Amino acid sequence: MALAYNHGCGVTDATEMAQMEGHDMDTGSRMEKKSLDVPDETRTMDKGRIELAKVGDITFGRATLMPGWKWSTDVKPIVKTKSCMAAHAQFFVSGRLRIVMDSGDEKEFGPGDVGIIPPGHDAWVVGNEPVVAIDINGLNEYGKKPK
Repeated sequence: MALAYNHGCGVTDATEMAQMEGHDMDTGSRMEKKSLDVPDETRTMDKGRIELAKVGDITFGRATLMPGWKWSTDVKPIVKTKSCMAAHAQFFVSGRLRIVMDSGDEKEFGPGDVGIIPPGHDAWVVGNEPVVAIDINGLNEYGKKPK
């Protein structure tokens, strides 16, 4: 039995905890490994690239955004929404990304930062260094044309 942190509800098994949080971790007794260096899917856009690896029902994504990239300029014309409607849980590896919520709340993220970004935001690369961010489940539909 794999031990997991306790949310204060007495759950100590990682599978049980993940199921309570809405993730299907029923992989039996096998471990699964994938690499973002050999992604299941790659999406490219002007000044950006998204690489995705799906493990169980969780999608890990690596976003590489070049200097000059801005969501409202580079992605909005593709998805045709007012602002980014994806929710993100991200770890920032390099570069700096400024995010402004539709409400006006604004934050800048850089190397080593982690963040939860709800739907309803714009974002842009700050400075001359590409942004590399790891995202969990927030890039599933990112940058896809609406059906």
